[in-house]
Amino acid sequence: MPTKAYRNLDFLASPQARTLRILAEYLEPEARFERERIQQIIVFFGSARAPSAAQSQAELEAARRHQADAAAMARLQRRADLARYYEDARTLAYMLTEYARSRDDTQEAFVLCSGGGPGIMEATNRGAHEAGGRSIGLNISLPHEQSPNPYITEALNFEFHYFFMRKLWFVQLACALVAFPGGFGTLDELIEVLTLVQTGRSSRMPIVVYGTRFWDEVLDLEALARWGTIGREDLELFHRSDTPQDAFDYLVANIQPPEGGRFA
Repeated sequence: MPTKAYRNLDFLASPQARTLRILAEYLEPEARFERERIQQIIVFFGSARAPSAAQSQAELEAARRHQADAAAMARLQRRADLARYYEDARTLAYMLTEYARSRDDTQEAFVLCSGGGPGIMEATNRGAHEAGGRSIGLNISLPHEQSPNPYITEALNFEFHYFFMRKLWFVQLACALVAFPGGFGTLDELIEVLTLVQTGRSSRMPIVVYGTRFWDEVLDLEALARWGTIGREDLELFHRSDTPQDAFDYLVANIQPPEGGRFA
């Protein structure tokens, strides 16, 4: 008996079926979000390398016991600085999830979403979990990282192959975005969302750039306005924040109701 094409796993994994795999990474999440009644999400971006406060403290204590050299202690102290952002992300996620659940007894006003991995992503899902709410993880298959963190709601735990499809889902249902300190991936995601909003390809949404000390050191967006490569008004597309309470207040004051998809 011949195998039907849609049951032929060798074909589905072949270069010729790439378009089908891309479509699957759009249609399967769409079906799952509909089934789970997800209308709006708040997306948290940030470093996979940020430790929790407890992990950072344990590392510092171990280094002191073993009399680590100055360079090693400096690296661990910088990780301790990142741990503050882990804990802030966890706190903000808790506050937002508690707020979302209090708005309606039958359905959250929004659900938090992360990239599904460790670090700031874990802190996001962890804070939502600790508040008794659901949260989404949009994971990506990478050679060295990353495994899904244990705090993602099982029905909302996704694994992507294509970066661009994963990034589409970060924005498709987004009603707000928070960018914590991170690396190349965080920079890529933040700038792409800013570009989509700037050009009108995505509806305007509140965007929080969290951690002034970090972002002022690594990203001088003011320089773009000084050089005239963006308009001065484009600097108003995002809000800078340094505390969970300030970020929370800005987000809940500016989130708009669902519009049935974000892309124009």
